[in-house]
Amino acid sequence: MTTALEELAIRLRDFAAARDWEQFHTPKNLAMALAGETGELLAELQWLTPEESAQVMRDPETAGRVRSELADVALYLIRLADVLGVDLLQAACAKLDENERRYDAETYRGSARKAPPLP
Repeated sequence: MTTALEELAIRLRDFAAARDWEQFHTPKNLAMALAGETGELLAELQWLTPEESAQVMRDPETAGRVRSELADVALYLIRLADVLGVDLLQAACAKLDENERRYDAETYRGSARKAPPLP
């Protein structure tokens, strides 16, 4: 049984293949496109106060743009992971496991400080 993430990666792979875009979907190009889309998402929030940014989804027009940029970021990330052969869900879970060990809740609750690297 495939996950929704795997199904989306397959759909993106098929989308690229149908347009003969695999030639352009190199890791470098996809990473650059991902950075560009992340910048577009950032631009939607750039000049908002923290309070305004927390309410951004209440305005339908802004919410639509933010959703669209989030989708672009997600699609490029999933496509990049697929091209590189990375199981994105597994990698994310492994990273979260590492962060749970690195940032124990008791020590880091309410703190934004960085933890030292794990041994």
